[in-house]
Amino acid sequence: MAEATPGKRPAPDSSTLQPTKTHWSRGLLASMNDPNLIVKSDDRVVIIKDKYPKARYHFLVIPRINIPNLKSLKREQSELLRYMEDQSRLLATKYPQIEFRYGYHAIPSMSQLHLHMISQDFDSPCLKTKRHWNSFNTRYFLDSADVIRCLEERGMVVTMTPVAGEKLLDQPLKCHKCIYSPQNMPKLKQHLSKHTNN
Repeated sequence: MAEATPGKRPAPDSSTLQPTKTHWSRGLLASMNDPNLIVKSDDRVVIIKDKYPKARYHFLVIPRINIPNLKSLKREQSELLRYMEDQSRLLATKYPQIEFRYGYHAIPSMSQLHLHMISQDFDSPCLKTKRHWNSFNTRYFLDSADVIRCLEERGMVVTMTPVAGEKLLDQPLKCHKCIYSPQNMPKLKQHLSKHTNN
């Protein structure tokens, strides 16, 4: 889903997730039940294709239980996060030539916790803005292993303030593969094709 707008979002009211048509920030609940988006599901998680992918392969791993965001997590739920990452890595075995990253936005725009599994080509018409790029290619994107470690060691996930998040989203563009710093997204996307085609 489109992400990058910091701010608090309303949480679902019950521990059982239900589809809703109320606010766009809760759209993941509907997407979890969309057969056109579901890639895999079991009694603990649903894996869907991101509706607005920022790369050729962009999936979301969503727990079935109500967890609004990273700050809602409790230490004992680290096992669920490990399961979510394990399931995404299992899916990745279907794409042996593809490089993926696994992580969370520090300040997500969508309510309900979700793990991003995103290929590193960033070749997508939905990748349009500097905020899109920086949400996956700065410290705004928290590595899954780091989130799990933080939760186990501290009993909570430490993210960042909205102000710090905005600064990261507003950083100058920089290629994630080399030192190139383009002036705008069209130039970055043109440059990325060189890495993709190598």
